[in-house]
Amino acid sequence: MTEWDKMQNNLIYNDFDADLFDRRVVAKKLFKEFNKTSDDEVELRREIMRKLFKKVGERVWLEPDFACEFGKNITIGNDVYINFGCTILDCGQITIGNNTLLGPNVSAYSANHSLDAEERIIGALIPKPINIGNRVWIGGGSTILGGVSIGDDSVIGAGSVVTKDIPSGVIAAGNPCRVIRKITDNDKVGFVLNQ
Repeated sequence: MTEWDKMQNNLIYNDFDADLFDRRVVAKKLFKEFNKTSDDEVELRREIMRKLFKKVGERVWLEPDFACEFGKNITIGNDVYINFGCTILDCGQITIGNNTLLGPNVSAYSANHSLDAEERIIGALIPKPINIGNRVWIGGGSTILGGVSIGDDSVIGAGSVVTKDIPSGVIAAGNPCRVIRKITDNDKVGFVLNQ
């Protein structure tokens, strides 16, 4: 089993493997090319995203400067907006659901190096998937750690560090991030689109 195969199966793998290094180089070339594009180069951006990500939905808007580790472990749904400065370390699978918003400088780290120093310095890494649900809003400067799921319709306050699962339909914030309250009809502000 290759180190990439181990990674895909959420098994401990050697982070210093030569094949993984080469895969990172490919991803860096693609996201650096993406980051040089301008807003009017929509088709070029879409083409690069299709090459970079495992799967990318329709109407995805990704702002530069974006960075990721492999790209091929990232799945993005439809109608997603990812603001400036997003960093995704995708050794574990990372899924971003439909109609989800990521604020500026949001980071998602699915990497978990070994806590033991001897293992860590020779490359022991454990991938832990991240699942961000549908219609989620992640506030600017938030960090999402490996092994975390964020339920549909939830809001993560700016600057949060999400270390544990967050249920659906709540506002959560802080370091560590914790549920503050449920989102209710009282949170509506009366906005409607003019038809």
